[in-house]
Amino acid sequence: MRFQSDLIPATLLRRYKRFLADIRLPDGREVTAHCPNPGSMLGLAEEGTRVWVEPNDDPKKKLKYGLRLVELPDAMVVVDTGIANRVVKEALTAGQVPGLEGEVRAEVKYGENSRADFLVTQGGRNIWVEVKSVTLSREPGLAEFPDAKTARGAKHLGELAARVTEGDRAVMFYLVSRDDCTCFAPAADIDPAYAEAERMAKAVGVEVMIFPIRATPEAVTFDATPVRAL
Repeated sequence: MRFQSDLIPATLLRRYKRFLADIRLPDGREVTAHCPNPGSMLGLAEEGTRVWVEPNDDPKKKLKYGLRLVELPDAMVVVDTGIANRVVKEALTAGQVPGLEGEVRAEVKYGENSRADFLVTQGGRNIWVEVKSVTLSREPGLAEFPDAKTARGAKHLGELAARVTEGDRAVMFYLVSRDDCTCFAPAADIDPAYAEAERMAKAVGVEVMIFPIRATPEAVTFDATPVRAL
């Protein structure tokens, strides 16, 4: 997935109100950027962090920059959670995800007022796919989810479990949105309820898939090498 506009390096001054971030541009101007990430961005929102933002000239948008990447000393992290779905859609459509080849539809209604990120139809059987963008890493090489409590995430696991009981396949798809992790585990200390919901979902047959990305200021690329679950 290529960015629509060339990204610009900037310095993060502060992130606040979940979706706002003050940044300093290379010319010294300080502006507010849209921060499309509902999580805590734990470990990624320190003052002085180098970030990459995407400019826009849309007159309908009040904020003229969107935060896309956080550059750490040893990793590039995609903090725009919407990018995860775009990357996974490209990978599914191209048949790059083993076991999820088939016709792909996005945002399909199911369960209790929910929409599945993707519905893959494979040989007449439905495969319901929910995508989570994983940005948290508190130990070298280990990615964790979530970085904040998420009742919505637990609800999605319950919806997937219900699909399995109806005879469909269901997948919780974790996209590790950073390039320095080879293992994954639920962050049970941050959200015990989510960790328990995942355990119960897996017990009834919900599948867990974990794949990483490779990110540069030009593009985000799906990596078909699975990340090991702990």
